[in-house]
Amino acid sequence: VQLQASGGGLVQAGGSLRLSCAASQNIFSSNVMGWYRQAPGKQRELVAIISSGGITKYADSVKGRFAVSRDNAKNTVSLQMNSLKPEDAAVYYCYLNQRGSITWGQGTQVTVSS
Repeated sequence: VQLQASGGGLVQAGGSLRLSCAASQNIFSSNVMGWYRQAPGKQRELVAIISSGGITKYADSVKGRFAVSRDNAKNTVSLQMNSLKPEDAAVYYCYLNQRGSITWGQGTQVTVSS
Protein backbone atom coordinates (compact mmCIF):
# COMPACT_ATOMS: atom_id res chain seq x y z
CA VAL A 1 0.00 0.00 0.00
CA GLN A 2 1.13 3.58 -0.70
CA LEU A 3 0.00 6.80 0.94
CA GLN A 4 -0.46 9.95 -1.10
CA ALA A 5 -0.60 13.18 0.87
CA SER A 6 -1.62 16.61 -0.33
CA GLY A 7 -2.56 20.03 0.97
CA GLY A 8 0.64 21.48 2.35
CA GLY A 9 1.77 24.98 1.56
CA LEU A 10 2.58 28.43 2.88
CA VAL A 11 0.25 30.19 5.27
CA GLN A 12 0.47 33.17 7.58
CA ALA A 13 0.43 32.67 11.32
CA GLY A 14 -3.15 32.36 12.48
CA GLY A 15 -4.25 30.85 9.20
CA SER A 16 -5.54 27.41 8.32
CA LEU A 17 -4.55 24.49 6.12
CA ARG A 18 -6.09 21.12 5.46
CA LEU A 19 -3.98 18.05 4.73
CA SER A 20 -5.38 14.96 3.09
CA CYS A 21 -3.98 11.49 2.59
CA ALA A 22 -5.29 8.55 0.62
CA ALA A 23 -4.24 4.92 0.68
CA SER A 24 -3.69 3.36 -2.70
CA GLN A 25 -5.61 0.20 -1.89
CA ASN A 26 -7.98 -1.26 0.64
CA ILE A 27 -6.50 -1.58 4.08
CA PHE A 28 -7.28 -3.80 7.04
CA SER A 29 -10.46 -2.82 8.80
CA SER A 30 -8.56 -2.49 12.08
CA ASN A 31 -5.90 0.17 11.66
CA VAL A 32 -4.63 3.54 12.76
CA MET A 33 -4.07 6.46 10.40
CA GLY A 34 -2.82 9.92 11.06
CA TRP A 35 -0.04 12.44 10.88
CA TYR A 36 3.46 12.96 12.16
CA ARG A 37 5.74 15.90 11.47
CA GLN A 38 9.42 16.63 11.38
CA ALA A 39 10.99 20.06 11.61
CA PRO A 40 14.61 20.68 10.60
CA GLY A 41 16.99 19.38 13.21
CA LYS A 42 14.25 17.69 15.19
CA GLN A 43 12.91 14.19 15.51
CA ARG A 44 9.71 13.12 13.86
CA GLU A 45 6.83 13.57 16.27
CA LEU A 46 3.23 12.54 16.49
CA VAL A 47 0.71 15.21 15.56
CA ALA A 48 -2.61 13.35 15.53
CA ILE A 49 -3.80 9.83 14.90
CA ILE A 50 -7.19 8.21 14.62
CA SER A 51 -8.19 4.58 14.79
CA SER A 52 -10.62 2.93 12.44
CA GLY A 53 -13.08 3.09 15.34
CA GLY A 54 -12.68 6.85 15.63
CA ILE A 55 -10.49 7.09 18.72
CA THR A 56 -8.11 10.03 18.43
CA LYS A 57 -4.85 11.09 20.01
CA TYR A 58 -3.24 14.51 19.68
CA ALA A 59 0.03 16.08 20.59
CA ASP A 60 -0.49 18.53 23.44
CA SER A 61 0.87 21.32 21.27
CA VAL A 62 -1.96 21.01 18.73
CA LYS A 63 -4.94 20.20 20.94
CA GLY A 64 -7.80 22.57 20.31
CA ARG A 65 -6.30 23.78 17.03
CA PHE A 66 -6.00 20.67 14.86
CA ALA A 67 -8.63 18.06 14.06
CA VAL A 68 -8.00 14.66 12.51
CA SER A 69 -10.73 12.80 10.68
CA ARG A 70 -11.06 9.84 8.36
CA ASP A 71 -13.30 8.20 5.84
CA ASN A 72 -13.05 4.44 6.23
CA ALA A 73 -14.93 3.75 3.01
CA LYS A 74 -12.41 5.80 1.02
CA ASN A 75 -9.31 4.88 3.06
CA THR A 76 -8.50 8.53 3.61
CA VAL A 77 -7.39 10.62 6.56
CA SER A 78 -7.40 14.39 6.86
CA LEU A 79 -5.93 16.96 9.20
CA GLN A 80 -7.59 20.33 9.62
CA MET A 81 -5.07 22.77 11.02
CA ASN A 82 -6.33 26.06 12.42
CA SER A 83 -4.62 28.91 14.23
CA LEU A 84 -1.29 27.85 12.79
CA LYS A 85 1.86 29.01 14.51
CA PRO A 86 5.41 29.35 13.17
CA GLU A 87 6.38 26.38 15.34
CA ASP A 88 3.94 24.21 13.37
CA ALA A 89 6.15 24.51 10.30
CA ALA A 90 7.50 21.11 9.32
CA VAL A 91 7.23 18.31 6.82
CA TYR A 92 4.04 16.44 7.63
CA TYR A 93 3.92 12.71 7.03
CA CYS A 94 0.85 10.61 6.61
CA TYR A 95 0.94 7.45 8.72
CA LEU A 96 -0.75 4.08 8.57
CA ASN A 97 -0.41 1.26 11.06
CA GLN A 98 -2.00 -2.01 10.03
CA ARG A 99 -1.56 -4.59 12.75
CA GLY A 100 1.96 -3.36 13.43
CA SER A 101 2.95 -2.86 9.81
CA ILE A 102 3.72 0.85 9.35
CA THR A 103 3.55 2.78 6.12
CA TRP A 104 4.64 6.41 5.64
CA GLY A 105 3.55 8.87 3.01
CA GLN A 106 6.04 10.97 1.10
CA GLY A 107 5.66 14.08 3.26
CA THR A 108 4.15 17.44 2.54
CA GLN A 109 5.71 20.75 3.54
CA VAL A 110 3.86 23.18 5.78
CA THR A 111 5.40 26.63 6.11
CA VAL A 112 4.02 29.23 8.51
CA SER A 113 5.15 32.81 8.20
CA SER A 114 5.10 35.10 11.20
